[in-house]
Amino acid sequence: MASTPIPITIITGFLGAGKSVVLLNLIPQLRATNPNYRLALLKNEFGDVAIDSQLASSSAISGVQELLNGCICCNLVGQLSTALAELRRDANPDRIVIETSGSAFPATLAIEVNRLARETGGHYALDGVINVIDVENWKGYEDTSYTARVQARYTDLIVFNKWEACDERRFDDCLDRVGDLEVDIPWVKSNKGRVPVGVIFGIDGGLAQSLAEEELTTANGHDHSHDHGHDHDHDHDHDHDHDHDHNHDHQSEVEVLSVTLSGAASATVNATKLMALLNAAPKDEVYRIKSVFTTSSIVRNSGEEESTIPTAPSHRRYILNWAFGRWTFTPLDPETAEHTSTHRTALRMSMILARYESTKWKKKLETGGFLELDGDEKGQLVVSKMS
Repeated sequence: MASTPIPITIITGFLGAGKSVVLLNLIPQLRATNPNYRLALLKNEFGDVAIDSQLASSSAISGVQELLNGCICCNLVGQLSTALAELRRDANPDRIVIETSGSAFPATLAIEVNRLARETGGHYALDGVINVIDVENWKGYEDTSYTARVQARYTDLIVFNKWEACDERRFDDCLDRVGDLEVDIPWVKSNKGRVPVGVIFGIDGGLAQSLAEEELTTANGHDHSHDHGHDHDHDHDHDHDHDHDHNHDHQSEVEVLSVTLSGAASATVNATKLMALLNAAPKDEVYRIKSVFTTSSIVRNSGEEESTIPTAPSHRRYILNWAFGRWTFTPLDPETAEHTSTHRTALRMSMILARYESTKWKKKLETGGFLELDGDEKGQLVVSKMS
């Protein structure tokens, strides 16, 4: 007798939209309903530092795989089958979530999941594609990003995130811009990154399931038409007619710097200078900063008052997530095995930048004094551009 297919949900959205936050907010809801629920994560990132998978590992996700240094819908798509098979074997999950890099094209990935579902005899079933949109910064990147537009077009549900600090006009502008994409897709607002789990899972995504391999060329930019309905109170049809440059290389929309600051085994990062970098990075040049580092100093999330005195760390290991001028520091669980991409290094960092910004920021990092060790030790700073 064939086993029940593992449902797969794809979560996509442009860099810094808040995909990981939406995902992590689902976990306590799942555990409240079923303490034994096993959720597995397949995470893709452009940089060579595993950040979000380590964050997820410390949040009671049953299994995590991370595909680094590339895009899961392009040069890493061939690794999808192996990664899913390992999660299925090792984690025995009730569901797998694929969280894409900020520049991934969801239609190609949906087609690949549908193909694997057929070729494995029903090991998997694509539930749907969720697109997270950052309302606060939508006007900052939508006009210039081909990928941000395509991500909003090829989805079964849109989650509007980070709208709380915006006025109604900003949100209405965002809705209008989605409307300009000629899509008719259900949407919800998150509550500071929280969306009811029943909305995200079990959407029975008609668009995602309708994409087949022969439609790959169509999905990448030619005229296409989809007609499908949902049977749970948000029936809708798609009838798009548009023409993009299908030779567009969406990976060229961002540039990535890989940063390593190393020293003695007891070396710690100067947190004051690191915070200066976080405050100095303009969000029209720097999209994301992700890092794992060790410090013996106090660090504060963006917006935290200095009067708030957190517990002073003693050689504490942190995960840093910076997006569009806001950041959080999450203590890395010492009981969690650290990924090989960051293990035994004072600081490992990925900076994801706008086009044509990597040369300038490579020089800033190398000469600006932002990344240094505490004390007299100089350490070794290596900043590399990633192709």
